[in-house]
Amino acid sequence: MPQVKLLNSKRWFILPKWEELPDDLRTDVVRPYYDALSKHKAGLFFKRVFDVCAALDLIILLGIPMLVIAIMIKCDSKGPVFFRQERVTSYGNKFRIHKFRTMVNNADKMGSSVTVDNDSRITKVGAKLRNHRLDEFPQLFDVLAGDMSFVGTRPEVGKYVDKYSDEMKATLLMPAGITSIASIEYKDEAELLEKAEDADVVYVNEILPAKMEYNLKAVKEFGFFKDIGVLFKTVAAVF
Repeated sequence: MPQVKLLNSKRWFILPKWEELPDDLRTDVVRPYYDALSKHKAGLFFKRVFDVCAALDLIILLGIPMLVIAIMIKCDSKGPVFFRQERVTSYGNKFRIHKFRTMVNNADKMGSSVTVDNDSRITKVGAKLRNHRLDEFPQLFDVLAGDMSFVGTRPEVGKYVDKYSDEMKATLLMPAGITSIASIEYKDEAELLEKAEDADVVYVNEILPAKMEYNLKAVKEFGFFKDIGVLFKTVAAVF
């Protein structure tokens, strides 16, 4: 899917006109999702306002803990503090996600793009960060930039987006998110993939379609206060 520059839409989650969407999204199967979202333009705007305000507050609040985590990562293993990888967000636009590095350096070149439980590439500090989802903290900067939202479909790498069905592409009408109902339901995804003979095949053929059922429902039934509810459910799931 070609990258489309819809800057205002990206920054403020303003739903563009139908004819402005990429060709891959202007299909009959995506139209019902677009029409559903078009009824909630105010909700999309307040979603962005909430994201900006909450991300700024959390960056200030978590500044010192993130600094401590960064030092722990540097002391534990060689490599950068952040894991940066190209992901896909709204309208097929690409960005480089920020996460604390939890694996050995260049781990993405040593195996699957999905992580299984007890993955040998995970560092000691990384295992602790992943257990408590602390590696996700730097994504606050992606939320602030407008590449992500607190709630939305998790951003995938391009090779998985290329496997999307026409209906799955409807999730690209909204920005990628840090959490979602699908993320909560599949919080033990790595454990599910651990025994897979080929983790990539199982992810694409079984887990991704199942998660997308939740994600598509979230797009069609979008509501600002529903998003707030997902955040509370996420906190409960983590603790």
